[in-house]
Amino acid sequence: MNKRRLGRGLEALLGREEGGFEAGSLDANELVQLAVDQIDANPFQPRRRFNPDEIASLADSLRQHGMLQPVLVRAVGERYQLIAGERRLRASIEARLHEVPARILILDDQRVFELAMVENLQREDLNAIDKASAFHQYLTRFGGTQEELAGRLGVDRSTISNLIRLLDLPGEVLDAVRTSEITQGHARALLGLPDADSQLAGCKTVIAQHLSVRQTEALVITGAPTPSRPRIRKDPAHPQDARPPHLLELEQRLHQCLGTPVLIRAKNPDRGQIIIDYQTREEFDRLAGLFGRMNAEG
Repeated sequence: MNKRRLGRGLEALLGREEGGFEAGSLDANELVQLAVDQIDANPFQPRRRFNPDEIASLADSLRQHGMLQPVLVRAVGERYQLIAGERRLRASIEARLHEVPARILILDDQRVFELAMVENLQREDLNAIDKASAFHQYLTRFGGTQEELAGRLGVDRSTISNLIRLLDLPGEVLDAVRTSEITQGHARALLGLPDADSQLAGCKTVIAQHLSVRQTEALVITGAPTPSRPRIRKDPAHPQDARPPHLLELEQRLHQCLGTPVLIRAKNPDRGQIIIDYQTREEFDRLAGLFGRMNAEG
């Protein structure tokens, strides 16, 4: 089975699949030259950050070759509002171009918002939090269900629901995703922690110890340290976990060293078991290599 393509593309969303929109297909709309200072930003733009180096590189290209692909705009009063092509518009301003090619469309706010999301969903550098915020803002403004939005954008419903769930995390954790200090995978793992304090503490641990997503999932299982007290995974053989504190502390220390859940079962003061969890072959190989280096160094 082929994977569903992320986003149907601007032309598909504009209605080309159904034989055109408004006055016809996208190419049928007249190509005009518009003054750069007559075009306002798209108020529904989900992207909050633009790479200055990328814009500068695009500006150099525009100086040499001009703008080959027109921007899409709509008329708002006596001015124009950008629909798609903000990178090109920003680069044209940096390149000091006076005019850019544009196609003028007749679209309402809802369709403009959808087009802005589709244009950015197809770019891998848009961070998960900006995507999630765009989905949430759209549903708040225009209503409907996640299933309906997924159908309009051509994505799986789970893509939308999983991203929106990230917005339940504390603001500092969301900022860490925006700045690429942690990934979307790390953030999803941190959702498994019970409250904002432990989620924030877990995020700081991930950053400080450079934990992988798998290690973060293990951290959640054993319990991330919180400002109040650390949460240690309980031994299922002892529901009340009345084991000596030194064993619980040792479990936590071993977990931090190995990056995977560790359980100590003491049968008597002299005998017991140390159980080290691994969930994939890659995790096993990592642990085996770690023990091998420890043995060589010892």
